[in-house]
Amino acid sequence: MVSPISNNPLSDTGKSASKANPKVKPQETVPEEAQKAAAASPQSQRTQLGAQILQASLDVSISAGNDGMALLYRTAIEHINEQLAPELGPNALQGAMQQDNSAEATAERILSQSTAFFDAYARQHPNEEPEEVVRNFVNLIRGGFEQGYNEAANILSGLGVMGEGSNIAAEIGKTFELVQKGYDEFLQTKLEALQAEKEGENAAE
Repeated sequence: MVSPISNNPLSDTGKSASKANPKVKPQETVPEEAQKAAAASPQSQRTQLGAQILQASLDVSISAGNDGMALLYRTAIEHINEQLAPELGPNALQGAMQQDNSAEATAERILSQSTAFFDAYARQHPNEEPEEVVRNFVNLIRGGFEQGYNEAANILSGLGVMGEGSNIAAEIGKTFELVQKGYDEFLQTKLEALQAEKEGENAAE
């Protein structure tokens, strides 16, 4: 930062410094900062800008009474998308926001959107055992959800809204439990269906 003295046209100090050494540039720090900004990679600049926008939007949302569920939903969908991308392409899940941000509604949206891609995933693995396909799929989307949850929790913690007795902490914790329970039930239902199908085939033989 350039000192107020060196910028003041009435300052004798600034004049004497320039006369004593013509090579001295009183505003040298400005071009240095510009050079650093120019040297920063586009990815780094985008990341910093995104962080600033997210911080600002979160401050507004939370101050307006939003309990952070929208953030949890968005980060969960983004990370599940990342997990599914190698199999099903980018942005397999639609991340449209909804009005109801309760724990139950948020968990239901995450579950319904992520498990809906099981059939498409299974078609990508025709030579694997059906039980393994189910287990691998659930592990995949569960891992994506947990990454999204951790990211959201870390951001909210940084904003100081996850302390003891926090309603936000309670709600996203409840959402985490509901989603995990939903994945367990989805897995169990699929495995039971496969077992019943196998028993039916054996009886037919």
